[in-house]
Amino acid sequence: MSTPAPTQPQSVLDAKTIDAAASVEVWNGKGEKVRFGSIFAEQKTIVVFIRHFFCGNCMQYVSQLTTVRKEALEEAGVKIALVGCGEWKLIENYKNDTGFEGEIFANPDRKLYHALGMTVENLDGTPSGTEKRSYLKQGIFKVTMSSIWRGPLKNPLHIGKQGSLTQLGGDFVFGPGVICSYSSRMQHTEDHVEVAQLMKEAGVAFP
Repeated sequence: MSTPAPTQPQSVLDAKTIDAAASVEVWNGKGEKVRFGSIFAEQKTIVVFIRHFFCGNCMQYVSQLTTVRKEALEEAGVKIALVGCGEWKLIENYKNDTGFEGEIFANPDRKLYHALGMTVENLDGTPSGTEKRSYLKQGIFKVTMSSIWRGPLKNPLHIGKQGSLTQLGGDFVFGPGVICSYSSRMQHTEDHVEVAQLMKEAGVAFP
């Protein structure tokens, strides 16, 4: 009796959409342009699209991402990458502020965001009557003050380079190759998917 071939994961985005997104060029931390598709061509990759590089809420999310064990990622054959909508020169500061050690890319013209359906723009918070995501440990006042500190006060030369204040992001699992096995697009500024859920979708043990 023959053994059935293993089933391939079903893509939640069609190949045409992924191909179009894969061809978009983004900037790496060295100021070099790279094709988005090259990031996940050879390895399953969790790609988190943050908002602008001064967003305190997204920084809280990324800080929680740094608690994912490196061993768990290695065992699952998965890596995590970030994309922001500001300029690439802010990437190094963002790494220092969040402690994120993976690759970070910049897409200031937001073509990649739009290609993947992240077209919603607003400054809304969590809707009334809805429980806030667990990564939101700080109140709105502290988040606002920390964003001001990282921007106008600490890095005045970066003002205006952080990216669109209204652009929302999302969380995806791509690759290896032309496949997207999970996608979640933010509907407001506090709407990244729970880290535990994202890791589950990528097959990564957490916590």
